[in-house]
Amino acid sequence: MGDPRNVAHAKKVTQEKQHKAKHAQKTGAPPPIKKTQIEETKSAATEQSTAPKPETEKPAQPADSAQLEKSLAVLSKLKELEFHSRANLEKLAELSLTIEEELKQKTFTEGIDAVYSAQDAFQSKILKLIEDYETECARLRPAG
Repeated sequence: MGDPRNVAHAKKVTQEKQHKAKHAQKTGAPPPIKKTQIEETKSAATEQSTAPKPETEKPAQPADSAQLEKSLAVLSKLKELEFHSRANLEKLAELSLTIEEELKQKTFTEGIDAVYSAQDAFQSKILKLIEDYETECARLRPAG
């Protein structure tokens, strides 16, 4: 079975060609046919005919696969946020040590601790969100 994106692209190309042909018939101009267009149409038709298409899954499958693809992209961005959050926690811990131990600037200790606490809370929440979103992505994946 071909990649659903390739099949969808081939279908779109075929529909555009049919639309252009209908438009050309209305205006009376002969439709321009190029050798590459004929080959693309043949390959698209071959891809579509070789892919089994159950009647009940036709409308649901592209929507689910598109939704899964977008959800996986969101999940990837959430994981990127979590990575940067973890790096921020490490940097804040280093800065806190520098301010307290090396520079002995006690007036800034509370401020850096407050920022560290806020970042730690964000880290906990983003990890929970990622866990929940991974569960949703697993639900969207087709069985098999």
